Amino acid sequence: MLIFKDSKFIKAPFENEAELEQVVVDNYEYLFGPTSFYLPKTKIKTADGFGTIPDGFAIDIGQHKWYLVEAELMHHSVWNHIAPQVTKQLLASRQPIAKRILIDLAVEQYQSENYTKEKFDDLNIPAINVRQILGDILETEPIIGIPIDGVTNDLKDWARTLNSKVKLWVISKFVEFNKPTNIVFEFPEEFKPELDTEEESKPIKTNTEIAQYDIELSDLINAGLLTVGDKLLMLYKPRNGQQRKYEAIVLEDGSLELLGQQFSSPSYAALAGIQDAGSDRKTVNGWTSWKNHKNKTLADLREQLLNMEATK
Repeated sequence: MLIFKDSKFIKAPFENEAELEQVVVDNYEYLFGPTSFYLPKTKIKTADGFGTIPDGFAIDIGQHKWYLVEAELMHHSVWNHIAPQVTKQLLASRQPIAKRILIDLAVEQYQSENYTKEKFDDLNIPAINVRQILGDILETEPIIGIPIDGVTNDLKDWARTLNSKVKLWVISKFVEFNKPTNIVFEFPEEFKPELDTEEESKPIKTNTEIAQYDIELSDLINAGLLTVGDKLLMLYKPRNGQQRKYEAIVLEDGSLELLGQQFSSPSYAALAGIQDAGSDRKTVNGWTSWKNHKNKTLADLREQLLNMEATK
């Protein structure tokens, strides 16, 4: 249950798969990351011409990854519904003609939608290189991205049998008690999947008890990689503005203080900074945005901690 003043929100099922699909479309960055953009449903075909329509495709130009997206409900059968559907979609997504269709759609979106174009601009990708970058990304194996309202053991076991990487994110729906038209949705913090087979398959030296998604700033403090009172720096230049510099202070509980507010995660603090600078972005990766006095990002320190754990 969630409580806001006198209002109580209780967990509720999604009305149907379409409702969950729309929530994903409206909030895709909270799953696939701040350098991603989303392509809507489009029909693709297997080598023998069998058509299939995934719920969408997400392309992360910053991480050089792309996702075959299929929103699902937990009560759907893994064996009779999810597995055969995703298998057909995966086979179709590997076809050259499907990749050409997706590249054309992505280029069209880049040309017509400023929000998508700004993500390429932020990464200093000129227009002349857009199609090539997209082609390089789509030459890699797609990640199967499944937003779902709950994860069963069979779903996890099936995902682990696949050669393709799979990420499962849990999205929850809450409705206000006695006012069911007031709805809120819960997304995972810091893009954290419930299951990430890529993370699980890493070599033993980096596959420690602590996974990348589980590390918080308090872990960096405990490991001596950050000190309470340290100042972290972020530089940000909005598209039509001057570069701004932001300093965040590391607090004892692992939160960051910025602009007179306290933020529980680096990404929330970074988002507050870039929006203060005039950006309308909804998400940002704070782990790569903030740097310490040695010019190391928080992501660098996180990797250092993982390596320290691996050598114990």
